[in-house]
Formats: sequence, C-alpha cells, structure tokens
Amino acid sequence: MKRASMDDKLLDKGLALPIMEDFYSIQGEGFHTGKPAYFTRIGGCDVGCSWCDVKESWNASLWPLTRTDDIIKRIESCSAKAVVVTGGEPLMYNLDYFCSELKKRNFKTFLETSGSHSLTGIWDWICLSPKKYSPPLKEIYTKADELKVIIQTKGDFDWAEKNAEMVKKNCLLFLQPEWSKRDIIISEIVKYVKANPKWRISLQSHKYIGIP
Repeated sequence: MKRASMDDKLLDKGLALPIMEDFYSIQGEGFHTGKPAYFTRIGGCDVGCSWCDVKESWNASLWPLTRTDDIIKRIESCSAKAVVVTGGEPLMYNLDYFCSELKKRNFKTFLETSGSHSLTGIWDWICLSPKKYSPPLKEIYTKADELKVIIQTKGDFDWAEKNAEMVKKNCLLFLQPEWSKRDIIISEIVKYVKANPKWRISLQSHKYIGIP
C-alpha cells in the first residue's frame, strides 16, 4: 500500500510517468514531417479508437513507472533539441515538471493529443487529433497549432469541418487517411482537399520508409 501511495504521489506531481517507449527518430506526419525529434510515448489511454495502431499503449499498468528525471537524462543527448510527447493519451498525466525541465535544457516541446483531458505542460507546438467518442475539451481548441483529423470514411469529413470551426484562425488543418483504409480513402481525401484548399494532406511517412 505504501508503494502504491508513493507511486500515486509521483504521478500526481509529474515526477514519474508510465513510459511505453522512447526513441530518437524522424517525425512522420503532420506539419513537422521529416524533422528529427526524440519521441516519448506515455502509456495509458481512455479514448480507445478502434483503428489505433498502438493499442498496447492503452493499459498504463503494463508500462514501468519511470522517474521523470531519468527520462530527461535519456533525452539530454538528443542533438535535435526537440521532444515529441505522444501516447496513449499523454494529457492523462501532469506534464508541467517534465516540460519545465526540458525548457531549462533548451528543448522544443511538441504535444500530440486527442484533447480529451485538461492541458498541462509548456508547449511550442500542439497537434490536436480529435476523436468522436471522446471529443476535445473546448479549452484545447484555442491552444492547438495543428488540427489533424483521421479520415476512415467519407462521413469523417463532416467531423473534420466541425472541429475546424472551433480552432483558432491560424491553426493548420490536416486530413490524414486511417492507415488500414489508406488505399481506399486517399482518393476521396485528394478530391476533398482540392475542393477545400484550407486543408492539407498528412501521410504517415514513417510507415512508408520503415522507421519507428
């Protein structure tokens, strides 16, 4: 019981996080495609998209609770000085301490989130990827620098437009084919973007070139 209580306190303060994996790679999708960054994937997600390609991240208890200071030590040697925090759903956790320590080390911080939880942390860039069954909090829309909507069927274009109405005017808008449907839906996305040029197309280029 004492150990569990201590773990809860560390989590609440953001002094430890359930890390699924962390690695240095290239951003594969969205506005920053092609740029190197250190990726920190936090375990735990209560959104549960049927097409999620990292379903193993959903159960936070499967991943070791790691001291945030130890995570930062692994990041420090990253020459790109950029960190992408993803999940799972990273905003299930308090990320204030993590970001403040990265900022002290002159790192740029990038967040990938569904927006379903309150925002914590200090971010240079927020990529909001809204999900129908657990939509973003209203406060997140005004913070997003990039809106990335996953398109699985033609009906998802309406969902994309509803979300586009809620973000700030200079937020960049992306439509991204759901990976398993990409060959079926990509032609529809191309037609839609040509007819609605405020949108851009995002592709998961890291999967095409075979990197994590």
